[in-house]
Amino acid sequence: MPMLDANGLQIAYEEFGDPLSPPMLLIMGLGAQMILWRDAFCEQLAARGYRVIRFDNRDIGQSTWLDDRATPNLLAVMSAALAHQPIDAPYRLSDMAADAAGLLDALGIARAHVVGASMGGMIAQTLAIEHPTRVRSMTSIMSTTGNPDLPPPSPTATAVLMTPPSGRAAAIEHGVNVYRTIGSPGFEFDEAEARTLAARSFDRGFNPAGVLRQLVAIIASGSRVAALRQLSVPALVVHGTEDPLVPFAAGRDTAGAIPGAQFLAIEGMGHDMPRPLWPRLIDAICALAARADAADAGPARASA
Repeated sequence: MPMLDANGLQIAYEEFGDPLSPPMLLIMGLGAQMILWRDAFCEQLAARGYRVIRFDNRDIGQSTWLDDRATPNLLAVMSAALAHQPIDAPYRLSDMAADAAGLLDALGIARAHVVGASMGGMIAQTLAIEHPTRVRSMTSIMSTTGNPDLPPPSPTATAVLMTPPSGRAAAIEHGVNVYRTIGSPGFEFDEAEARTLAARSFDRGFNPAGVLRQLVAIIASGSRVAALRQLSVPALVVHGTEDPLVPFAAGRDTAGAIPGAQFLAIEGMGHDMPRPLWPRLIDAICALAARADAADAGPARASA
């Protein structure tokens, strides 16, 4: 697995497509390794003319685990958040966005189309806010602004995520149960694929403490609404109408906060990206990237 030094960490990553094509950085969500950007999904994006890069976020998979930092008490963190008190977090989404910027630096990439799913969407938003010159376009999928007034996850979705397993067999069953619970009711659940992903994830790098630290990073980072309103990046927001983990209202809130953002609502989609939706998702992501590239090229042609 290729590794690069980025923001003081070792980041595991993979690339698809022509290295001379416009770069597209894919950022995955809470506790989710880069393999959840399925190989075939990445290959299809690459076939549309992009240098596709996926990576493991810090504290998960094969990237650096921050085990030297204290494991936070989740109940204390949630209580502090509800009381609007300071949160002592091992790191925040800003640090994870800096990891992504550092990976671009290490790869010699000045600007990239950035696509984030769930927590990855939050990181993509933060990257666009804090490192605006690095983001050519931004796609935020099944994510949120951190607005505390939005509806919470469903009790079922919360419960399934709050029961960490012990051991390989239990972790695989737990993974399948998570995918089934938060997945898309409008599409057939592929248990075989879910089981394969859960097994691969465990074998690549199973780190429950890292997942907890990532969750605390989300909570500690607060709302991005005001900052998102200042963005000028071409943006696409995608959200499923049946998302039990990040409710549909969060997608509308994200699109409403970003000036000029396109909003794609998908009926029957939950908190996953089922294979039958790939053509629609890829078309939308690539259409946004093409518009951003054309807008970039316009001034250059005008000055030629």
